[in-house]
Amino acid sequence: MPVIYHADTKIFHLYNDTISYLMMVLRNGQLGQLYFGKKIRDKEDFSYLLELKQRAMASYIYEGDRTFSMEHIKQELPVFGATDYRQPAVEILQENGSRLSEFTYESHQIQKGKPGLEGLPATYVESDEEADTLIITLKDTVTGICANMLYSIYAKGGILTRSICYENKGKQPVHLTRAMSLNLDLPDHDYEWLQLSGAWARERHIKTRSLEQGITAIGSMRGHSSHQQNPFVTLKRPYTTEHQGEVIGVSLVYSGNFLMQAEVDTHNVTRLSAGIHPDCFDWKLDAGEHFQTPEAVLVYSDKGLNGMSQTFHKLYRKRLARGYWRDKTRPILINNWEATYFDFTEERLLEIAKKAYECGVELFVLDDGWFGARSNDHAGLGDWVVNRERLQNGISGLSEKIEALGMKFGLWFEPEMVNKDSDLYRTHPDWILQVPERNVSHGRNQYVLDFSRKEVVDHIYEMMTEILRKSKISYIKWDMNRSISECYSNTLLPEQQGEVFHRYILGVYDLYERLTSEFSEILFESCASGGGRFDAGMLYYAPQCWASDDTDAIERLKIQYGTSLCYPISSIGSHVSVIPNHQVFRNTPLHTRANVAYFGTFGYELDLNKLNETELSQVKEQIAFMKKYRQVIQFGNFYRLRSPFETNETIWEVVSEDKKTVLVGWYRTLNQVNGTFDRIQLMGLAPDLLYTNEQNGTKNYGDELMHLGLIISDVTAGEVTGDDIPCTDFESRIYLLEA
Repeated sequence: MPVIYHADTKIFHLYNDTISYLMMVLRNGQLGQLYFGKKIRDKEDFSYLLELKQRAMASYIYEGDRTFSMEHIKQELPVFGATDYRQPAVEILQENGSRLSEFTYESHQIQKGKPGLEGLPATYVESDEEADTLIITLKDTVTGICANMLYSIYAKGGILTRSICYENKGKQPVHLTRAMSLNLDLPDHDYEWLQLSGAWARERHIKTRSLEQGITAIGSMRGHSSHQQNPFVTLKRPYTTEHQGEVIGVSLVYSGNFLMQAEVDTHNVTRLSAGIHPDCFDWKLDAGEHFQTPEAVLVYSDKGLNGMSQTFHKLYRKRLARGYWRDKTRPILINNWEATYFDFTEERLLEIAKKAYECGVELFVLDDGWFGARSNDHAGLGDWVVNRERLQNGISGLSEKIEALGMKFGLWFEPEMVNKDSDLYRTHPDWILQVPERNVSHGRNQYVLDFSRKEVVDHIYEMMTEILRKSKISYIKWDMNRSISECYSNTLLPEQQGEVFHRYILGVYDLYERLTSEFSEILFESCASGGGRFDAGMLYYAPQCWASDDTDAIERLKIQYGTSLCYPISSIGSHVSVIPNHQVFRNTPLHTRANVAYFGTFGYELDLNKLNETELSQVKEQIAFMKKYRQVIQFGNFYRLRSPFETNETIWEVVSEDKKTVLVGWYRTLNQVNGTFDRIQLMGLAPDLLYTNEQNGTKNYGDELMHLGLIISDVTAGEVTGDDIPCTDFESRIYLLEA
């Protein structure tokens, strides 16, 4: 059984085939952390791991005892004060003005399976045998607030999920001003902190730094998880590489404001925490009410960063993403945005679609500009009614014509936003987030609808379903193109304004849940000016996300490489676009654009009618290739072999589940003159299978390719002959190995 409670020692042991997690009820009733890491044998007593020591300037719980200080004890739900001066996991403002609380053990229960979280996305199980859940109830006796600590451990793999449900069982209202989902106190600080940072068009770049005494943190206060920081971090040992060494990964299944931080005290204990950002958060909890924190997913691996990533990939592919499209390969699409922007007619769209169908494309997506008075980004948002001047036969007519060609039809929405030049705003100017008597700022000439209000979400739902019910729509691209700057709701009381950021995201989740439930076979792709909301919370509703508005193949190497640290390849929206590229104005070969885009959902962002016959022939070959190998690419085991953040080359690999098909992507940014001989050691192959290199016909056993390596030398100067890779910048090749 993966969860054991030793009553005599008051020790909890959660374990599976990979990890152990140990806690104990402390002398003062609070919950102490003992160990998290590689699986160890169970026994009755691990209390020796609780280290008590007298230290100067410490404060102590018990009279006459100068060893028991919460400042120097590792904990599960720390509070500020009561002898602990470090960053807390929870803070409760009470009617008397105090923020002090003490959560002590009340009870616990162990149950099979894994419960869902009310109104929030979370990982799940399909059978109760897949996981066990421990719920420990801690109570603050003064206020009557109970903290129900949820720990779910999957039967296999280094996965533990954490969340907390707070219940007010007292008689007075309180304000929850800090409610982290996870707190993990680690016994040392010998870690490197790895985060995914960036900005619009350069999302999720890998940044690494060593932990030092003090606080290392990332977060977002933009109302969404953001382009700037991603709600995912790892702590890895300095010796850890992609394929060996210890690493701890934390992913927050949440799409709003977040904080992830590591506080190292001056005795080198590390406090790792993750949850809703406490700044501007203040949740009024009346008597009888409860508040559920988002889920934090904790992954341990002793097989390096790639081992951690594969754990996240499999979990998020199979037990976070849901529904009809979860296990299906994704359709190859063409999106009209970079081909036409706002300048299109039905005839122009059908012209693009016909050529795409001839090339083998399966899904045509109509992007922005089909609704209201939308001819630019100044008007129309919020009016989800087709513009009949532009599309005389409406969305229903266009979708029928696209399906008659033999393709599926998809449509773009931005349901959370409104332009002032819209019927919706003119009718309901109070429906946007705005502070009374203050200036309201715009972003991309648009304003944020108050999704904390049910009537607003209901109205948008009705407008969207009116379109969806009457048309043949197989795909929705859900965009979100600005952050929240004036966060105030006209309908909430002054003491509830600290709830708006979180209530907004709950409104987004509610709309997603309703739409995905009613239109269960529609493929949803989330988007936020590209990758501004690429997070685990979104994957629960939309199994893929537009990774970045930057479609340049060379820029995408870093974006997609960084994204793969946590998120599966099947979730990465990646397309081939026109050159010169519309973001960086770079010219890259057509085959390189495709070779990068293969490692994701794959599609095109251009007008294929503008390509010459040679290019069209390449496109047809690319589409045929992707159709043949997308099952392997999207659902195989992914390995990072050489990093674009460290070298001039990027190399990654995907191996089918049966290990019989291997695809290796090789990419060179800038050409090198008279380069060295080179080979790369592959990963994840079957040692005794004989693999044929489809490029040159050579045959090698799996152990050769993993230990000796795959030869990737190329000619970089002089005459180019045979299979040599051309002497150019931005070159690439896909190596295909079949057993």
